[in-house]
Amino acid sequence: SLSAGLDLPGRFLFATLTLMTLIAILVFIEEAVYIYRKIPSSKRSIIIWINAAAPVISTTSCIGMWVPRSTMFTDFTAGIFFAIVIHKFLMMMIKECGGQKVLLRRFENAHFTISTGPCCCCCLCLPRVPITRQTLFWLKLGTFQLAVFRPVLVFLSIVLWTNGNYVLYKLNPKGPALWISCFIGALTLCALWAVGIMFRKVRILLKCKNIIPKFALYQFIVILNQLQTTIINIFATQKIIPCAPPLSSTARGSYIAQQLLIMEMFLITVISRVVYRRKYHDLEPPECVAEEPEDKNQTP
Repeated sequence: SLSAGLDLPGRFLFATLTLMTLIAILVFIEEAVYIYRKIPSSKRSIIIWINAAAPVISTTSCIGMWVPRSTMFTDFTAGIFFAIVIHKFLMMMIKECGGQKVLLRRFENAHFTISTGPCCCCCLCLPRVPITRQTLFWLKLGTFQLAVFRPVLVFLSIVLWTNGNYVLYKLNPKGPALWISCFIGALTLCALWAVGIMFRKVRILLKCKNIIPKFALYQFIVILNQLQTTIINIFATQKIIPCAPPLSSTARGSYIAQQLLIMEMFLITVISRVVYRRKYHDLEPPECVAEEPEDKNQTP
């Protein structure tokens, strides 16, 4: 068994990481109860989904650490869940502005700046797009497509894997793994682009709602779960991470990625509890904001 092959420091490390995962789950459950009691029902489920991202990734990484053969399924589960969280984060920003109708009234004559990351941050010549019901629909579609297509592609990958045609981390141009990974990567970039466009517009308005630290935590999860894991797996595939019998380079790279994720997601879970619990004031209705300068001019 896995525990029998570990020395004393290895067992201590596994026990510590497992304990961190359990604490992260307990912190999330306590936070979910608080959100259910204190947050309005219109925002409740969205905020719980977003707060669940770090504990879920930590849990799947812990399972993959103890059961190495389940790595493919745990990675896919974390990927599907985070695809849904990306869409939920966009919807949270719209909800925090008062909903779609109120957002359209607040930014009635404003424009979206689409020259933003991760897709078009260098394309400064791109035109600004007016904020309308149609452009909001396209932004929501940009995140929703990932939540729909990623589970479909994951199901296809599992079917091919059971038939022996899909090998995780072996990106051969003649195999399906490379093309499925590239397609998922393109869909993910489009979804992150939509969130970036919305955040760039509402970050000043929602500053009182702590949207900047919330977005920073969301970005950390993206970088650590997607970019960090991919880089470590590439290093392992290219033998840059040396093998350590009985672990191969790929297995050792997977262990390193999972153990780092457990520690990082534990910290993000604790910080999220602080950020999402802060008391902040609701935004004033757009009519009050528009009438405020007139009232000031009439005051003697």
